[in-house]
Amino acid sequence: MTQKLKDEAILAPANGVTLIDVAKVAGVSPITVSRALHKPEVVSEQTRQKVQQAVEQVGYIPNMLAGGLASRQTKLVAILVPTISHSIFADLLKAAMDGLSEAGYQSLLGITDYSVDKEEQLLGTILGRRPDAIVLTGTEHTTLTRKRLGASGVPVVEAWDWTDDPIDMLVGFSHEAVGTAMAQHLYEKGYRRFAGLFVSDNRAMRRCHAFYEALSVLGIEADDAVVMSPPASLKEGREGMRELLARDTRPEVVVCSSDTLAQGVLAEAAEQGLQVPSDIAVMGFGDMANASQLHPALSTVRLDSARVGALIADALLKRFEDQRSCVRLDMGFELIDRQST
Repeated sequence: MTQKLKDEAILAPANGVTLIDVAKVAGVSPITVSRALHKPEVVSEQTRQKVQQAVEQVGYIPNMLAGGLASRQTKLVAILVPTISHSIFADLLKAAMDGLSEAGYQSLLGITDYSVDKEEQLLGTILGRRPDAIVLTGTEHTTLTRKRLGASGVPVVEAWDWTDDPIDMLVGFSHEAVGTAMAQHLYEKGYRRFAGLFVSDNRAMRRCHAFYEALSVLGIEADDAVVMSPPASLKEGREGMRELLARDTRPEVVVCSSDTLAQGVLAEAAEQGLQVPSDIAVMGFGDMANASQLHPALSTVRLDSARVGALIADALLKRFEDQRSCVRLDMGFELIDRQST
């Protein structure tokens, strides 16, 4: 099931917040703001606090570059992803970086470890270097992150997610739509006893909630999902499967938040002498390169991560040429039915 692409052109964000804006909010002179930020020892504690509160209020980021460079392109694009150990994000990164590199832009990589707080910390450092653009994974961010990005005037692409309230540009898909589609698909195949195995990443949990809500609409009362801490691994998949099998009623199908967890489920099923799919079926998410080569071949949800990366690069290059360009693309997804279901 491939969802329709949407492409909207809207106005880009306004110019960034300046030191003068901070001074107005703090009720002090611009030179006092500069001293409070760069030489805090020469101003009073009361003044320093007023300036810091104003900085946070307007989302100002001190410029770490030399003054003569402030208005020039740095040819640097910052890309933040939760991990590089997963091939989905590695493929996205390579495609985005290749597309940008061909146009003369270099990429700065940041790893958030699935944490919006770490994302906030990284951005606090990155924005001070004035990158030409920033790419974020997902649409869940701290309030301060959104404020800083909105105030900076730096082009932003949110990827691997969908929202009706993006910061700027958007290239992704709806995790809620994925969860709903998985439930409906497996129900139509005749499964009635469902179990979920998900990591606690917010995008995975949104798929989880949508999956269980769709089952409820279909009249299915499923046991609670087993939720593991990210990142996903074969070990977590095996441990989660053991927990599911220890329950009073064995599920007919286990839905996993990633192909990695699903591989662990398959390994544990084999260890316990269960046949897939006759004893228990398994479905993953991501369609990793080896998903079709497993035994049995893994049913999953296909996402063209390399295409997402290429479209991120294309969206940014369009913005660099035309400040009014603001691409928003819903990439959709595809359910892949293989032997494991």
